[in-house]
Amino acid sequence: MSRRSSRPQRPPVSASSCPCGLPAAYDDCCGRLHAGQAAAPSAELLMRSRFSAFVVQDEGYLLRTWHPGTRPRRVEFDTGLRWLGLDILDVTEGSAFHTTGTVTFRARYSHRRSAGELHEHSRFVRHEGAWVYVEALPTPQ
Repeated sequence: MSRRSSRPQRPPVSASSCPCGLPAAYDDCCGRLHAGQAAAPSAELLMRSRFSAFVVQDEGYLLRTWHPGTRPRRVEFDTGLRWLGLDILDVTEGSAFHTTGTVTFRARYSHRRSAGELHEHSRFVRHEGAWVYVEALPTPQ
């Protein structure tokens, strides 16, 4: 009789590149943030690490980096969805010198063999010293 884990199986991540699109291995990039070894120093890097968390289905990281005022109880992962890539289109503020920031991005995915894109303008704030995701804003034209 086999034992089944109640924890969802995470999709494999290439050792050669991080899903966030930066030229580093996952373990040296977003993997460090997911493991709690470092915190995202900017809103853009938090956005990238959250995209990677969706790729590897790291619900804990997504919830920890979501503002408590807008955080859902759970993150449901669609088993038919595969995240393919992330393009950062614009960043406003969100550096070490700011308390707020926005990131506009395009995330490409495949859902049950159909290609799609999520285009979002996300708002981030510092909460208790760390960057957190607050909400999606209307996408600028």
